[in-house]
Amino acid sequence: MLVGSEAQPLFDERFLRKLERLAVVAKRVIALHGRGERRTRHVGSGIEFADHRDYVPGDDLRHLDWNLYGRLERPLVRMFDEDEDLPVYLLVDTSASMGLGSPAKLRLAREAAAALAYVALTNLDRVAVYPAAEGLRTGLGLLRGKAQIHPILNLLEAMRPAGRTDLGAAVSGLVQRHRRRGVVVVISDFFDPQGGEQGLGRLRYGRFEPVVVQINAPEEAAPPLRGEVTLVDAETGEERPVTITSAAAEAYRERYQARLRGLSRFCRERAIPCVQIASDHGLEDLVLRVLRSSGILG
Repeated sequence: MLVGSEAQPLFDERFLRKLERLAVVAKRVIALHGRGERRTRHVGSGIEFADHRDYVPGDDLRHLDWNLYGRLERPLVRMFDEDEDLPVYLLVDTSASMGLGSPAKLRLAREAAAALAYVALTNLDRVAVYPAAEGLRTGLGLLRGKAQIHPILNLLEAMRPAGRTDLGAAVSGLVQRHRRRGVVVVISDFFDPQGGEQGLGRLRYGRFEPVVVQINAPEEAAPPLRGEVTLVDAETGEERPVTITSAAAEAYRERYQARLRGLSRFCRERAIPCVQIASDHGLEDLVLRVLRSSGILG
């Protein structure tokens, strides 16, 4: 059992059994949606014959198709499709705003990262996990094999909400550290003063495949506040006295929904898979929605 400083352990034996069930269900989802194996084409031996191409100087003569050469008198080399594992990078927002909500947004974020990591590792993909706030924090780079879930769970267990959100800086750190292209799942509330869209654009420019998981607290949609109150920014500590009337509360709700629609529209226009969910929703629902929309697995 992995026990942290929280009142209840985040990853216990019950959760690990849930991961096993999710891995099984994920395979069914992938099969249902007709996802093919990820393959890359190489000259030479491989898993499945794909095609021929003309011989060029420098090709290994062992890869020539001598039978065709005897019939056509044309040197052709054999090409094969080979399975290729897919790097999956999990970027978990650990800024102070992720500690808000009941349950806290960071709890579901960590659970989702654990589940997605386990499903990917089970599928023999490589997984990297990084906390992100004002930049990229120390994480774990590209692990492979189901046994690697334990260091990942330990890292996730240790994550605590602190600092400001700068997804652009975090993404830049990830791109600089990893040259190998893959899927980058950004799990965040996207309360970024610079706009989280900047970081997503950086990933697309770097030829990574971004996937958005936006976690919101139910209380954020319609805060139960009225009258004279002092609002405190969770990340900067800035205080602001305000008077919340019915009209002001309605204006806030409209702006909040516009924020959600804006991120969804940005992703839709760029074919970026986007899942938006409240922190009190079930883990299974979140993970299966991500798998269905993103094609993380082959």
